[in-house]
Amino acid sequence: QVHLVESGGGLVQPGGSLRLSCAASGFTLDNYAIGWFRQTPGKEREGVSCISSKGISVYFLDSVKGRFTISRDNAGNTVTLQMNSLKPEDTAVYYCARRLSQWRDVCGHVAARYDYWGQGTEVTVSS
Repeated sequence: QVHLVESGGGLVQPGGSLRLSCAASGFTLDNYAIGWFRQTPGKEREGVSCISSKGISVYFLDSVKGRFTISRDNAGNTVTLQMNSLKPEDTAVYYCARRLSQWRDVCGHVAARYDYWGQGTEVTVSS
């Protein structure tokens, strides 16, 4: 059974950092790209970042480029989103998701190309 579990969210001041982790189980992680999405009330879920199965292709939302990095540890079944220089507009529930297998080597931000999702972890950036 496929499971994705996010952790690492919390309250942080503007300019601070958080490290989100996505723990994967029930499938072979290195066969899939993994994405991070975020959502705030009343808005559509938006793709924040993605890393391909071998880590060669990555994607970042324009507004987080230069501040967020993504990495994966296939042996440890974990994908990490490092978020630095956080801004209030980064406040959201963050979700990790497994990309459809045929898209494992190419990253993207279209939610419909992801098949399994975690339950989300809340990030609040506020002073």
